Amino acid sequence: MKSESKSQHIGSVMHHELKQTLGTWQLWGIAVGLVISGEYFGWSYGWASAGTLGFIVTAIFVAAMYTTFIFSFTELTTSIPHAGGPFAYARQAFGSTGGYLAGAATLVEFVFAPPAIALAIGAYLHVQFPDLEPKHAAMGAYLVFMALNIVGVQIAAAFELLVTLLAIFELLVFMGVVSPGFRWSNFTMGGWSGANSFSMGSFHGMFAAIPFAIWFFLAIEGVAMAAEEAKNPRRSIPIAYITGILTLVVLALGVMVFAGAAGDWTKLSNINDPLPQAMKFIVGEHSGWMHMLVWLGLFGLVASFHGIILGYSRQIFALARAGYLPEWLSTVHPRFKTPHRAILAGGVVGIAAIYSDELIQFGGQTLTANIVTMSVFGAIVMYIISMMSLFKLRRTAPDMERPFRAPLFPVFPAFALVAAVICLATMVYFNLLVAIVFAIFLALGYVYFLLTRHQRDAAPADVLLEE
Repeated sequence: MKSESKSQHIGSVMHHELKQTLGTWQLWGIAVGLVISGEYFGWSYGWASAGTLGFIVTAIFVAAMYTTFIFSFTELTTSIPHAGGPFAYARQAFGSTGGYLAGAATLVEFVFAPPAIALAIGAYLHVQFPDLEPKHAAMGAYLVFMALNIVGVQIAAAFELLVTLLAIFELLVFMGVVSPGFRWSNFTMGGWSGANSFSMGSFHGMFAAIPFAIWFFLAIEGVAMAAEEAKNPRRSIPIAYITGILTLVVLALGVMVFAGAAGDWTKLSNINDPLPQAMKFIVGEHSGWMHMLVWLGLFGLVASFHGIILGYSRQIFALARAGYLPEWLSTVHPRFKTPHRAILAGGVVGIAAIYSDELIQFGGQTLTANIVTMSVFGAIVMYIISMMSLFKLRRTAPDMERPFRAPLFPVFPAFALVAAVICLATMVYFNLLVAIVFAIFLALGYVYFLLTRHQRDAAPADVLLEE
């Protein structure tokens, strides 16, 4: 009987085990690819409230938060290389309830970001094919990239690396094409006042612009959710994270400065395609460069969309494996060794969000804006819990193996924590209705958490993380 029980346990673990196939370059591709769509759209709305110079201050503050966060977060990722990422760290530090809060926040971030990007993909395709309904195109993008994620993480990661490199190449081409028209005076003209008529001054505007600066870097932490599939996570993940955040900071500041210096930046501050419109200042509307930028712009969107599907599926998989979600969501495909049910479940929620205008379009904001804001709320709450977990584990588990230790501890994680709290307070102030909806999501999830303790008790033993 003992032998039979042991074999059943091993079979259960294998049934919920991911395959280790990812190398350093692939992890770097995931890190940058998860985020790079933020360089293509979304950020220029920050100019509307803060102006170019005011938004530079906001962007530098947020970049500092992300840089210190990633250097600190990497300690957690390498110490606990778990597909649950922040959920696993908080569970180790604060128990089941902490795990729930971090897992739920991460799930909101990664499930709500893809529909916003899918809608942007649909909008790009609609420009080229006017008869194509953007929402239908967005749903088509879900179907294609869910299928690609299901057939194997190695194929998915190779594709992610390819489109990420193409997206970076396009951003460099953009900066090169507009550089002949670069005028610093264009960028600084009216740079401390927003383009919106309701702008209330630069200081107020800089705080209002925080979500758009966060969009530059949102979701880079998703590499943590590929940790169980990394060949050597204790070495490859620090390299991927650090080089990834440095790549993104350089690209974000470069794209923003070159776009603003190309012409009248106020014409770029309330649109979804600032890069093509900035290029028009230099090459005109019918240039071949314009057509190239519009088509290649899809690579940046696809890289982030595809990468975040990988991220949300691993979060759903890890939560289900630990009994926080229904167990059947943690099943790994017998042939492809990917969490296919988790991939499909997140896609169903995302597609429903795309077609839920009446439910999500409230507070005077567009559907996309509210989806993005909801995703940012999840991210900020997760950042706060993760940094708290780092401090707690340093105190309660001093002997834990830490292949990478946060530099300048406790300064780096403390700065990341305080900055995240400032961002959260600002988000609540400027987006109260979305904050209330986010809080309702967490409350309903917590009721489910309390009612399903038996699922966690019956969950298979987690060989990477014991509660």
